[in-house]
Amino acid sequence: MGTGLFKKLFGGRYKLLDIYSIKTFEIPTKLISGVDSIKKLDEILKDLEITKPLIVTDKGIKEAGLLEKLERLLKDNGYKYSVYDQVIVNPDVATVDKGLEFFNSCNCDGLIALGGGSSIDTAKGIGVINKHGGSILEYEFGKKPLTKRITPLVAIPTTAGTGSEGTMWAVITDHEREVKYNVGGPLIAPQIALVDPKLHISLPAHITAGTGMDALCHAIECYTSHYAQPLTDSVALLAIEYCAKFLRRAVANGEDIEARYYMALAATLAGFSYGSESAGAVHAMTQTLGGIKPDVPHGAAVGSLLAPVMLYNWMGEPEKFKRIAIAMGKNVRGLTTREAALTAVDAVFDLAEDINIPSLQKLGVKEEDIEKLAVAAENDPQTIGNPRDIDREGYEKIYRYTYQLAE
Repeated sequence: MGTGLFKKLFGGRYKLLDIYSIKTFEIPTKLISGVDSIKKLDEILKDLEITKPLIVTDKGIKEAGLLEKLERLLKDNGYKYSVYDQVIVNPDVATVDKGLEFFNSCNCDGLIALGGGSSIDTAKGIGVINKHGGSILEYEFGKKPLTKRITPLVAIPTTAGTGSEGTMWAVITDHEREVKYNVGGPLIAPQIALVDPKLHISLPAHITAGTGMDALCHAIECYTSHYAQPLTDSVALLAIEYCAKFLRRAVANGEDIEARYYMALAATLAGFSYGSESAGAVHAMTQTLGGIKPDVPHGAAVGSLLAPVMLYNWMGEPEKFKRIAIAMGKNVRGLTTREAALTAVDAVFDLAEDINIPSLQKLGVKEEDIEKLAVAAENDPQTIGNPRDIDREGYEKIYRYTYQLAE
């Protein structure tokens, strides 16, 4: 969706800055969380009247043994089921459309998404076109609207990152246009989010790091966005606190169940803060980057860009950046607002360094890509939510600064 259409639908920037404008906060997903909460699956499926689920997942989940655990649970409770394990990083139109073909060929009546945001977004997309028909390409936000709740979906995240189990969006890649676009609204949200931190224990350290930075970014961007409101602020701040306290531990020791528990909740809370609204410049940059370079891991890209974007953005919401510093565990007593806001930026730089977030260069971004990436980011609708005005020159400046950090 282009910026012009977004403004037409939601109004100009002057409306976004009105803190007294009418806002909505909706959570159409029931959250069930806790250690061994996966054991509630039989009860959940019965409540949703799912008799033959399609498990939507990827090869990595299968190799990690997590699919086998889920299959054993379904078999023990007498369920027939099918498995669609063709999910790819940055799922594309073909992955979703083929998923529906498989869903129909197996005569399934419900969905279980097992994996990270890619698996959950794929399942959401399958649920959309199962109820509405056609291709997922038709349902880019701002085009063909959703009019029906998606096919019953239980989202079981195995990463603490995207929070897709609690968001009202699915991000789909269109290779022809080299873009990642959003399909969304309350009707796309999973009926149930089943968050069991024990399923995160096998997650490798580098993926724990990248996905954790994505959760932190959702919280920081939504807290400082033009769309922010008290309810989203509350869950965003708690998510920031959890990430600051537990992400290093989760990366250092994958079997630290306390760290896994709080990071799992941080991701879901940050997803709720995303709500039906928007993020900001980091996601404008990384979403468009993923459309142009689909092999770049989203979480790692977010981790490399979050602190540089915060350095650019702090002047737009200095008091909120001061509050972020406090949530990150920093003592700001005696500091000016400017000093405290920049302390938040430093805290995120330190976190990214401690957990070995890779540079843009290591992620495969070349210096000659920057101008194209900056133009794409400017045209991403999430630019409008950014707390500081930004255009392609601003995006290019951030990209070049980030690029130079690793030199």
